Amino acid sequence: MEKPRKPMPAERPSAPATETVGAVVIGGDHPGLAIARSLGPRGIPVFVIDDQHSISKFSRYTTRVVRVDDLRDPQKTVDSVLEIGHRYGLKDWVLFPTRDETVMAFSRHRERLAEFFRVTTPAWDSTRYVWDKYNTYKLAEQIGIPSPRTWNVGSKEELASLYCRLPLAIKPAIKENFFYATGAKAWRAETPDELNALFDAAAHNIQTSEIMIQEIIPGDGNCQLSYCAFFRDGAAHSTLTARRLRQHPREFGRAATYVETADLPEIEELSQRFLRAINFYGLVEVEFKQDPRDGQYKLLDVNARVWGFHGLGQVAGVDFPYLLFADQLGRHAEPSRGRAGVGWLRLLTDVPTSLSALAKGYLSLGSYIQSIQRTEVESVFSWRDPLPSLAEFALLPYILKRKLFHIAS
Repeated sequence: MEKPRKPMPAERPSAPATETVGAVVIGGDHPGLAIARSLGPRGIPVFVIDDQHSISKFSRYTTRVVRVDDLRDPQKTVDSVLEIGHRYGLKDWVLFPTRDETVMAFSRHRERLAEFFRVTTPAWDSTRYVWDKYNTYKLAEQIGIPSPRTWNVGSKEELASLYCRLPLAIKPAIKENFFYATGAKAWRAETPDELNALFDAAAHNIQTSEIMIQEIIPGDGNCQLSYCAFFRDGAAHSTLTARRLRQHPREFGRAATYVETADLPEIEELSQRFLRAINFYGLVEVEFKQDPRDGQYKLLDVNARVWGFHGLGQVAGVDFPYLLFADQLGRHAEPSRGRAGVGWLRLLTDVPTSLSALAKGYLSLGSYIQSIQRTEVESVFSWRDPLPSLAEFALLPYILKRKLFHIAS
């Protein structure tokens, strides 16, 4: 495997050409809405591009929403973003991707996009270490960061050597094709027959070379931790750490439903070591899980974009979208650190998640009530900007089909 290049100083953005420079957000679900609610109140215009019905369309802080046919194909995504940029005169505006496939598209076509936009996505030399999880785990091993034991097998016949290690997880190295086809982040295999059957099912959706067989770290969201940062010049400018206390599904959390900030210095050094190794620039979430068997914090994933609960930063003292926007325009922004004990809630998914956890004894009623009391921000609802929440309720059947569970049409 090629060694990651040594960190180099991040390029400094040029001064803005006009005073009307704004943001172009790709994806108008709740992560995109949180970007609009960060920048819009500051008078920064926000364009949202989406290939689905978007709740951001109803926000008072969104300037315009443009619907396109396809944001999953890299070439079509880049072509659409550039066409819209030229059509509306968005020269030098700042790009904010909210999905992994958009990060990949922007990274691979960075030079072309940078001729017109301010591109916040790192070059492919950096991004490839987070796009392909085989690269992620190989680099982690090289630089001394613990991660779950992971195997790749060339055929189903080779699975027999892993039967003694069951239960095991079947996961994709590149999650987008698998995720959009199955709606799952990973599958659990308890028996040899389940392992064989799930391997066949995975091979039906993705290439065999992309199928990872991985040890399962015990525990739920209480053990799953996030390091969130605006990272530049080989160091963290501003940070927040949090626990994903509730997520769905419970074991392989596809998305967090309740998150709470916490002081977690143990994962800060590990995260920064990884980000320095890939010369990362921008907003990032690094996910870990603490293994109760040995106490180690093990690297699970790296998201090179805004993450689902990044709006938590705005109430905890770290306004991530504005920090990145200001840096792109050469404006000074004071470093910040998130305060502990602040809750973020995704009500739409947390209600069924919590009811299930209460019924099965994973969650006590007292703990649930305390978490609601600590909640300072909901993913969509806001008294200052109520229409997106009403729109989400109206669009609930569509959201359940298209977004929450990604049922293929």
